[in-house]
Amino acid sequence: MTQSTAEKVATVLIGVAVAGVAYYVLRTPQLRRAAWRLGVAALTGTIPAWVSQEVRDSWKASGQAKLVNS
Repeated sequence: MTQSTAEKVATVLIGVAVAGVAYYVLRTPQLRRAAWRLGVAALTGTIPAWVSQEVRDSWKASGQAKLVNS
């Protein structure tokens, strides 16, 4: 088996596994609720914190660039 073929087979297997897990989670009410809670927590906590940090870093970097160019 070549490297390219092995990568394609691995990609297909991972895709099938992800689809199977997603189907199982969606069909099981307890897991579906847990997945929903984790998704909401990520959207309301992790992502805004990451965006805030990126804005802060960009603001600091833009101020340093002005000092160097002046």
